[in-house]
Amino acid sequence: MKTEIVKVNGITIECPIEGEQNYVAIKPICEALGIDHSAQIRDLKEDEILGSTVVSMTTVAGDGKQRDMVCIPLKFVFGWLFSINENRVKPEAKEHVLKYKLECYNVLFNHFFGNIKRQIETNEMEIKLLEEINELNELKNKTASDLRDKKAKLDKIREERLKNEPNLFDNQKCLLYNL
Repeated sequence: MKTEIVKVNGITIECPIEGEQNYVAIKPICEALGIDHSAQIRDLKEDEILGSTVVSMTTVAGDGKQRDMVCIPLKFVFGWLFSINENRVKPEAKEHVLKYKLECYNVLFNHFFGNIKRQIETNEMEIKLLEEINELNELKNKTASDLRDKKAKLDKIREERLKNEPNLFDNQKCLLYNL
């Protein structure tokens, strides 16, 4: 079976690959954190989501020998680590677990609030653009109205100018030659 070395929360672990899926052995992580791996495996198997992902695979153990180990897919490891009670880990690991959990809280907040924040920003941009479009439409309508008014005035001026032109003939008399 093909394996790949990965780091999970600073712990180097050899992960077996089955198909397209990377798996992570639970025991080395539990040993690094100083928690009972049997209890963690039991909790994993009882979890409604993680329980369906637990598999037993042959992988290289810490002593370099091939061993059957309980594994879960890499994509679920981060959520499982987040669920570990920091008061149950060895004292030197507690600070790392707390730091990791804080990072998870931040990532979750940024993911969910970030979506809301982006939606609010998008809504604000949309409202601003709609207001600008409305202002431009009002300006366009005023400009069209002003244009019609100016054309009407121009037509009236031309009409008046033509009315006020002197007649060449007044009362059947020729003004130019006084006929």
